[in-house]
Amino acid sequence: MSKKKNRRSKEQGGNELPTPFSALNELSGLPEGSLEPPRPTSRRDRKNTTRGRLNITREFAHRGGKIVTVVSNFQGISQEEKQALAKKIQKSHGVGGTVKDGRIEIRGDLREEIKVILEEAGFQPKFAGG
Repeated sequence: MSKKKNRRSKEQGGNELPTPFSALNELSGLPEGSLEPPRPTSRRDRKNTTRGRLNITREFAHRGGKIVTVVSNFQGISQEEKQALAKKIQKSHGVGGTVKDGRIEIRGDLREEIKVILEEAGFQPKFAGG
């Protein structure tokens, strides 16, 4: 058997604990708060949007009629980072893909969705070709 805890309700005259914000109601003359978020002062706080331009193309030649979205034109990006980007795209959309010859190949026509993910990573993706 479990023990029942004796709980006091407010109606039974339980002791009310003071809230940490109760003292703020008594203060007056405080300056108004700003609704704008503070601007970042260092480059580390800013979003990196200068990682380079990437081409997003759609290919279906030599693939049995299947469409593949290809991200290419990576400059200064390691193989591990390309694989991490490919893994993120695959997991977010439930598709397969690979990294071949320095390009990310994702199954299906997901150009718009891939563009959003690459922009979040700081790249400047552009649609190239058909």
